[in-house]
Amino acid sequence: MPAPRKYSDELRERAIREVRAIGRPIAHVAKDLGIHKEALRGWVRQAEADRDERYDRLTSADQDELRQLCKGNAELRRANEILRAASVFFAQQIDRPRTRPSR
Repeated sequence: MPAPRKYSDELRERAIREVRAIGRPIAHVAKDLGIHKEALRGWVRQAEADRDERYDRLTSADQDELRQLCKGNAELRRANEILRAASVFFAQQIDRPRTRPSR
């Protein structure tokens, strides 16, 4: 479960709009809205990536897909470890010499 967001989506959108549409400097918008300027800078960069205006970052959709793939990969690794341990256990059971019960 993701951590709760410190800033609302509406505030993020408003700040990004002021920087991009109006052209105000990031530092001024951040100070006026009470946001850390580096947080706002990251939001603007991400918005640009989502609009295919920037190619040095993944889009939000790509980040979500990567996150899901990493989770699936981790789950498959855990399953493989369990299967590997089970195969070792059963191989040891098969290799044991069987003794006849005494009468």
